[in-house]
Amino acid sequence: MAGVGKRLVTAAAVTAVLGSLLAATPASAAESVDWQPCADAPGVDCGTVTVPVDWAHPDRGTTSVALARRKATDPQARIGSVLMDPGGPGGSGTEEVKYGWSLSPEITRRFDTVGFDPRGVGASTRISCGLEELIADHPRVPHNQAEFDQLAEYNRKLGESCNRISGPLGQFGDTKSVARDMDAIRVALGEPKLTYYGVSYGTLMGQQYAELFPDKVRALVLDSNMDHSQFTAAEFLLSETRSVQAEFGEFAAWCDRTPSCALHGRDVSKLTRDLQDKAARGELKDPQTGEVLEPLDLASVFQGNFYTPSWDRLATVLKALADGTAPAASARLRDDIPINYVFQSVFCDDWRMPVHNFAELETYRRVAEAFAPDIKVNSLGWRAVTGCIGWPNRTSNPQHPLQVHGAPPLLVLSSRYDPATPYAWSQAVARQTGNTLLTYDGWGHGAYSKNSTCVTKATDDYLITGKLPAPGTHCAAVEPTATALVAQRPSTIGF
Repeated sequence: MAGVGKRLVTAAAVTAVLGSLLAATPASAAESVDWQPCADAPGVDCGTVTVPVDWAHPDRGTTSVALARRKATDPQARIGSVLMDPGGPGGSGTEEVKYGWSLSPEITRRFDTVGFDPRGVGASTRISCGLEELIADHPRVPHNQAEFDQLAEYNRKLGESCNRISGPLGQFGDTKSVARDMDAIRVALGEPKLTYYGVSYGTLMGQQYAELFPDKVRALVLDSNMDHSQFTAAEFLLSETRSVQAEFGEFAAWCDRTPSCALHGRDVSKLTRDLQDKAARGELKDPQTGEVLEPLDLASVFQGNFYTPSWDRLATVLKALADGTAPAASARLRDDIPINYVFQSVFCDDWRMPVHNFAELETYRRVAEAFAPDIKVNSLGWRAVTGCIGWPNRTSNPQHPLQVHGAPPLLVLSSRYDPATPYAWSQAVARQTGNTLLTYDGWGHGAYSKNSTCVTKATDDYLITGKLPAPGTHCAAVEPTATALVAQRPSTIGF
């Protein structure tokens, strides 16, 4: 029996070693992508890669990750492929590549641009949740312990429905798994090393890829960074709220100096605080529909219009609210923004920020309000923190300071005034990785998309040659214009 036992131990050890190798190597993507023309996007190819649901146990089922590709416009100058993700959690990289979002003409000339839908999202195998559970009434901002418990129960039932409908994938939406999927995509694309542009939540994917596969990095652009070393709900919510309050100050100053602003000559801060007070009393209504607007609704109006930024549009909306008149059609009060049902399945798998009771949550809200007297709270940060209260799944990829060793230099970008991923977060990522931070001294979310020739050239030079801008480089802000702002709005409110 002793001999048999020894052989059993040896076999188990071999199995464990093989399992770890499989978990670290994208064997399932050894074949190239079977590209086919996308039925809904002329000139774009669509394809998929198949990856394990659980990278630690590749034998326990697979899931599909969708890709979309636009080929380099100058094949003779082609360098390779650049993989892209627009953030979220829940943003679709394939939709962005199909319908217009891209990098500069110089990059699209020299690279195939490839967008992907992270696991659980879009055209990939989806994480789906129950409609009944999703639309169930629940307090978004609890006012007492009973309402706090109701919110926790809502989140628990919603999460359980996601697990029930989606199967094992519902508990494997974490970004570390996405990073492993990205390496599978790299192999399937035939790239010896990864070239990547990620914005917002897409930066967390890039950061964790660099941690896991530093020797497989060619060039990574991390634009508007998540800081995965934000350990508590308090610091996360406060940093988010202070950031959006800072952009409010910039908006108010712009209105003061810009005659075309609908609130020019008025005290924007006083007007905003009056609207906040009305919302808190339940007296603020949408002039178009008569619907009562809660304080979190008002915070979302600011959040959404700070992305581009769409300051001219925001001023028009605030004036309509203050005066009780319907705004112009081009400045609707609230946009019909698609809800990313996958948000909590991903975010709560990546962030462990427990809030134990109403008193604790209310303390966080009041502290945020004290630091942001106009905005009161960052609606996106509030949604993220409260969305995980009572969530039934454990956090498999919790926060930690970045540990990137052996990767080539990474390029970290940020706007100075970013309403979703605070400038301080990008500063922290640059410090933790020992990399260059390129600062756009302007406003909005996504520095590369802000029409700054300085940012575009520095980013393009890095993607093409690997050369970073000089340490401490700042790019001047591009002053918003009313004409541009009315035409622009964010497609998705998220990181």
